[in-house]
Amino acid sequence: MKVYFIGAGPGDPELLTLKAQRLIGACPVCLYAGSLVPAEVVAGAPTGARVLDTAPLTLDDTHAEILAARDRGEDVARVHSGDPSLYGAIAEQVRRLRADGIPYEIIPGVPAYAAAAAALGQELTVPEVAQSIVLTRVSMKSTAMPERETLENFARTGATLAIHLGVRNLREIERQLAPHYGPDCPVVVAYRVGWPDQMFIRGTLADIQAKVRAEKITRTALILVGPVLGEIRDFRDSALYDAAIPHVLRPRVTVPR
Repeated sequence: MKVYFIGAGPGDPELLTLKAQRLIGACPVCLYAGSLVPAEVVAGAPTGARVLDTAPLTLDDTHAEILAARDRGEDVARVHSGDPSLYGAIAEQVRRLRADGIPYEIIPGVPAYAAAAAALGQELTVPEVAQSIVLTRVSMKSTAMPERETLENFARTGATLAIHLGVRNLREIERQLAPHYGPDCPVVVAYRVGWPDQMFIRGTLADIQAKVRAEKITRTALILVGPVLGEIRDFRDSALYDAAIPHVLRPRVTVPR
């Protein structure tokens, strides 16, 4: 018996990896976070499988389901949104599995920031504009942030920020980021990326709160902040394909005629 933590991606069933799809279709037990994972993602579970939405359950409840599956000798597909390594709340589940000697495996999935960038049709690391992405969140009712992991500290780097769980706190986000990025810095709020009703709201640090409030969005949104999100056309080409810069796979310099 084994528990498979499966990254389901942001919502689009077609963004499941082949391995994720195969395991969902093979496990007799499928536990999925229904508030974040569409039912279509687990529709491929075997006929007669125990498919359970864990959104209303506690950690104890979910672990009890796994223990029951172990006693029956059944594998479990534990399906999470996005990629399990990022705000997947699997660490506490893994701790219990280890304590009970239950083997597990983690299957990576497409994270929301990657799906959002793809839907927006752009790269998040543009030469001389931004070469780093900070994946973070804000402290509200959820677990407190470590003391040094503040938005202000990250903002000092000028990197592109992908802020989770913060759409209700846009005023505070503006307050902390505007001194470093400027009030006109581009912002994109990506709502329910990969779902049929996905929405992208573009604005700036100065006006994004009003735009989001007008759409009545209060959850399931990712906030992207940084100059790379603007209309930038005068950046230099990457060195990767530069004919004048050799590398190990292209050791010869091509001289223009």
